[in-house]
Amino acid sequence: MLGARCLLRALRSCSSAPCPRPKPAAKLSVRDALRVQTASGERVKVQGWVRSVRSQKEVLFLHVNDGSSLESLQVVADSNLDSRELDFGCSVEVQGQLVKSPSKRQNVELKAEKIEVVGNCDPKDFPLKYKDRPPLEYLRQFPHLRCRTNALGSILRVRSEATAAIHSFFKDSGFVHIHTPIITSNDCEGAGELFQVEPSSKAKVPEENFFDVPAFLTVSGQLHLEVMSGAFTQVFTFGPTFRAENSQSRRHLAEFYMVEAEISFVESLQDLMQVMEGLFKSATAMVLASCPEDVALCHRFIAPGQKDRLEHMLKNNFLTISYTEAVEILKQASQNFTFTPEWGVDLHTEHEKYLVKHCGNIPVFVINYPLALKPFYMRDNEDGPQHTRLCQAARMDRLPAVFDLFCLA
Repeated sequence: MLGARCLLRALRSCSSAPCPRPKPAAKLSVRDALRVQTASGERVKVQGWVRSVRSQKEVLFLHVNDGSSLESLQVVADSNLDSRELDFGCSVEVQGQLVKSPSKRQNVELKAEKIEVVGNCDPKDFPLKYKDRPPLEYLRQFPHLRCRTNALGSILRVRSEATAAIHSFFKDSGFVHIHTPIITSNDCEGAGELFQVEPSSKAKVPEENFFDVPAFLTVSGQLHLEVMSGAFTQVFTFGPTFRAENSQSRRHLAEFYMVEAEISFVESLQDLMQVMEGLFKSATAMVLASCPEDVALCHRFIAPGQKDRLEHMLKNNFLTISYTEAVEILKQASQNFTFTPEWGVDLHTEHEKYLVKHCGNIPVFVINYPLALKPFYMRDNEDGPQHTRLCQAARMDRLPAVFDLFCLA
């Protein structure tokens, strides 16, 4: 009788003890999952959109992407996890074990234990098709879906990395970031045609303004930065600017992002040029290191032939020549120009391209422009007989490098 009571007490004790629960799956992005070097069966959860579905007799293969990486994560599952809702374009949540992949194409794969379709997608109505590479003109019809394509996804990831790299460079260099106004009453020295800002519900009455004075979308934060440079020795801004020139070209955009900086107590023009060169090289190197797959896709399909030029620019110092030297080089050129190069006349795009090519395809700073070509606030060199100002202009052959990507998409 005593033995039965002891046994009953032991059974009650076991039933009241908590049962060990499986460790919850850690949520990973596709990018982080692909970067795991030694996968040992840890349980993870991945959420994203299905890029491909391949169902075999006993095995189901999926490729899932969440926008964090150009490469998708391969999911391997038992065929009984297949369902009619599992199609190309649908959103899913996959839980399972991250294991080493037997294939040489990827380091790891996700062995699925559970696949949940979060959002359905009818492949017949979905405008993007598996393995298709639609032209950009076609993608413009679907602004809510075009970012799922490899090309636009890569551009946006590169743009994100470039933005972070620019801020990182200025922060490491001791600059203070200033948020300059988007709506302003100044036109920044006539830098471009302006978009005027007024409430949409208000009747157009020229004598009345919402802000009591005419207000516009900014064309530049320069004037605001100049004020700030009276209190901070190094300041910069990086934000949207707007121009109202009605021209359909890459050089005349209605909206784009622009980097501007002001430095107080500058000892020489060379100091400014070193900051510009450092910004370009630092940001470019960081982008190339952070998302090499995306950059490779851009070089292959969007801007072919630019990879070697970028690397060439990173390895070499930028050159500096005077405006007078530039005009002499252009006059001695065997090439015929549409605009004849003359001292006292501004350089045109064709001249800039030739100078860059002449100097070995390296960005060129052209300094000491004629006095009449530059604004009053640039320092007078007080030289003669050719009167010049202490200023510079960077000529980079309009190279579609990192910063041009801010104008795309």
